[in-house]
Amino acid sequence: MAFDPNNLSDEVLKFLSERHLATLTLLRPDGTPHVTPVGFTWDDEAKLARVITWDGSNKARLLSASGGGQAAVCQVDGGRWLTLEGLAVVSGDPDRAAEGVKRYAQRYRQPKERGAERRVIEISVDRMMGRA
Repeated sequence: MAFDPNNLSDEVLKFLSERHLATLTLLRPDGTPHVTPVGFTWDDEAKLARVITWDGSNKARLLSASGGGQAAVCQVDGGRWLTLEGLAVVSGDPDRAAEGVKRYAQRYRQPKERGAERRVIEISVDRMMGRA
């Protein structure tokens, strides 16, 4: 079932706030998928999914090298699942990274300190599907 990211039900928003891990899928330069487990957060106001990482991670390097690209993040809990898709960019901007860390700490736990190596992946979500 498709969902409108601009008009999510309380049920979908609740599922996006519960503690669930997910997978992040990015495309390598040769078109093959790079899939990795992640924690992510949803910013309903900005329509952004955020994934915190560090500058040496494969996901950060892939997005840095390409200047951004299409991404999908998917969380599953039994029969409930959501996939969020959109254009992803990686940023080392301290304010954007701090926002990602703050939201991650609220949903999961305080992450390891990365200092200047901290990066945040921001996915501008324009498509959602699933069963929440």
